[in-house]
Amino acid sequence: MKSKLSYKIFGVFTLMSVMVVVLMVGIMRYFVTRNFTDYVNQSVLERYSDLVDALAAEYQQHKGWQALKNNPERWEQILRASLPLRSSDRRPPAPAPPDIESRPPGATLEELTASKFSRRTLRAARRLVLFDAEKKRVAGERTRISSADYTLQEISVDGQPVGWLGLHKWQNLSNPLDIGFLKQQYQAFYIIGSVILALAAVAAFFLSKHLLAPIRKLTAGTRSLATRRFNTRIDVESRDELGQLAADFNAMARTLENDERMRQQWISDIAHELRTPLAILGGEVEALQDGVRQVNPDTLDSLHAEVRHLNKIVNDLHELSLADAGMLSIKKEPVDCVQVLNETLRIFKRRFDQKQIEVENSLENQPPVKVMGDADRLQQIFSNLLENTLRYIDLPGTLKIAHERTANRLLLFLEDSGPGVPEASLAKLFDRLYRVDRSRSRKQGGSGLGLSICKSIVTALGGEIRAANAAGGGLRIEIELPLA
Repeated sequence: MKSKLSYKIFGVFTLMSVMVVVLMVGIMRYFVTRNFTDYVNQSVLERYSDLVDALAAEYQQHKGWQALKNNPERWEQILRASLPLRSSDRRPPAPAPPDIESRPPGATLEELTASKFSRRTLRAARRLVLFDAEKKRVAGERTRISSADYTLQEISVDGQPVGWLGLHKWQNLSNPLDIGFLKQQYQAFYIIGSVILALAAVAAFFLSKHLLAPIRKLTAGTRSLATRRFNTRIDVESRDELGQLAADFNAMARTLENDERMRQQWISDIAHELRTPLAILGGEVEALQDGVRQVNPDTLDSLHAEVRHLNKIVNDLHELSLADAGMLSIKKEPVDCVQVLNETLRIFKRRFDQKQIEVENSLENQPPVKVMGDADRLQQIFSNLLENTLRYIDLPGTLKIAHERTANRLLLFLEDSGPGVPEASLAKLFDRLYRVDRSRSRKQGGSGLGLSICKSIVTALGGEIRAANAAGGGLRIEIELPLA
C-alpha cells in the first residue's frame, strides 16, 4: 500500500522535530547540570573567605609561600582557625598542635589530626589546596595536583594575585536540596519538550495540507488535460515555486488550447482547400459524362489546371510537414543573394509586364552579397513573394526592391503599391491557410500556404521575415538573412 505524500511530509517534519527537541533537551540538561555543579562548587568556596584572608595575611607576613611549604602543620592550623563551623561542630578549643619536630615521620593528615579536628573540618581539608600565583601546589592534598580539577578563588595582596585557593570540584551532587532542584529543572525541560513536539506536530499537519493543496490542484488539472479539456486553469496565488509551477501549467494549457484550436482550423481549412478543386473536377467530369460538355482542349486545360492546383496544395503541405519535423532539406553554403533575386525577377519579368507592374530594383547593379543559404530555397522564397504580388496588387502597380547591410546581416525589402493589410492581420500573414478578406481571397487562386513556407525556410536559414504596412499604403515584406 502506497503511503500518501501528506503522510510522508507529516512524518518527516515530525521526525525532524523529535530529533531537534531531543537534542535540545539533552544539551540543556548537560549544561544545566554542569553549570549548576560549578555554581555549587563556587558557592561552597565562597564560604572560605576567612581562609582566603588568613592565607593573604600569611603570605604578607612571610613575604611568600615558602614558610607554608616547609611547615605543613601551619596549613593545618590555618584551616582549623579559618574554616566555617556549624553549631554542632563548636567545641572547646583544642590544644595547640605539636610542632613539626614532634610529628611522627610519614604520619598523614588524617592520622595526625583525627582527635583534634571535626569530621567536617577533615572533609574540607581533603578538598582544599593552596596554589601559588603560577598555580603550582603549595599546601593541601597531594593526590590531585592539577589546578583544572579545582574551583579557584584568587588570593591577592595589595591588588596583586599571589596565589589561589582551590576547592576540588564535586562531579556528582550529594545534597538532597541540590538534587531536588535539578530534578525540577529536568521535569521542566521534559514538559517544554513535550509541548514543543505537540506544537510541531500540529504545525507539520497544517503545513502538509498547505503544501499539498496546490499539488492536488495540479494533479486534477493534469488529469483534465489528459482528457483534452484544454480550457483547464489552476488558481494558485502563492509566489513560491509551486505558484510558478501553476503559472507554467496555465501557460502550457493555453498553448495546448491554442494548438488545438489551430489544429481544428487547420483541418477545416485543408478540407476546404481540397474540396474546391475536387468539386470543380467532379463537376467537369460529370458534365463530360452527361454530354453537357464536349471533350476539347479547353475542357482538358480546365481539368489540368485543377489537378495542378491540387498538386501544389499537396506539395506545400508536404513542405510544411517536413519543416515541422525539422527535416526540410536545406543546404547551407555561401550564396549570392542578389544574383538569386535578380534571376527570379527575370523569370517573372514577362508576367509583370503583362499586368503593368513596374519593378524598381535597386539591387540590379549591386556587387555580390554572400549569405549563408540554399540557392534553390532562396529562389522558392522570392518566387512565392513575387507570386503574391502578381495575385493581390492593384493594377497598374509598383514593386520596390531595396536592401540594407549591417556587420553580419542582410536586410531585403519588397514593398508593393497596395492594397495594404489591416494591422490586426499583419501578425497572422505567415499563419497557415490564413487569408485577409477582400485582398487575400481564394478567387486569386492562392492556397494560403506560400508565406508559411517562406517563414519556415527563412527560420531554417537562421533569419527572420516580417510584414508591415508601407508608408505609401502597400505591403512591405522584410527578410533578414545572416551574411556568409
